[in-house]
Amino acid sequence: MTTSFLVHEKIWFDKFKYDDAERSFYERMNGPVAGPSRQENGASVILRDIARARENIQKSLAGSSGPGASSGPGGDHSELTVRIASLEVENQNLRGVVQDLQQAVSKLEARLSALEKSSPTHRASAPQTQHVSPMRQVEPPAKKAAAPAEDDEDDIDLFGSDEEEDKEAARLREERLRQYAEKKAKKPALVAKSSILLDVKPWDDETDMARLEACVRSVQLDGLVWGASKLVPVGYGIRKLQIQCVVEDDKVGTDLLEEEITKFEEHVQSVDIAAFNKI
Repeated sequence: MTTSFLVHEKIWFDKFKYDDAERSFYERMNGPVAGPSRQENGASVILRDIARARENIQKSLAGSSGPGASSGPGGDHSELTVRIASLEVENQNLRGVVQDLQQAVSKLEARLSALEKSSPTHRASAPQTQHVSPMRQVEPPAKKAAAPAEDDEDDIDLFGSDEEEDKEAARLREERLRQYAEKKAKKPALVAKSSILLDVKPWDDETDMARLEACVRSVQLDGLVWGASKLVPVGYGIRKLQIQCVVEDDKVGTDLLEEEITKFEEHVQSVDIAAFNKI
């Protein structure tokens, strides 16, 4: 019963044979193994790889000229050499430019100093500083100060001349004021005027608008001038009278004008100011 059960199970009885064959294959590929154990074989392979890596790192750091040095760090070293050489050439060119600029600046300074020495202001100021002495500069003010003192002692009576000058100035001032007052009196005074647009409304549509306008124009006041007029429809057949007038502000006011027009109670219902402009 047990044997028949194992026959139907899938068990790999020959696995150890395949493991031995695989181990022998890798041993031939990696070379002879120091010890018989599998773990020792793997450790030797890792140590060998580490040793090779160290050797490659030392060669790259030393810049060796081996077969692969041209495409490795040696190539980078040559590129750096070329760049350093180009920078040195550029530095030399910049030094030459700086030297040229320094020479030009020195020439300009020399030329400027020569121009300052040959300028007329320098020539004029130089003789004064060379020939004028402090004593000569002090003496003339003393003489000038002494001269007015002597004149004051001689001419003491000056009050009479001052009074005459004051009287003459007062007379001229009064004359000019009188002329200005006469000129101002002859000039016409400016009259302030205003332009007013009135809306005169009737009671109804049966009001005689011609009669209403005649009543409005019959208002005559000093400083009042009537202008153009027209009838403006309001609604429902009713029209209002819109009339223009010019008034003098000092003589005719809007309240007085409205009061005079509203006296015609039979035709006028109300008066409104549609527009008011100063002239």
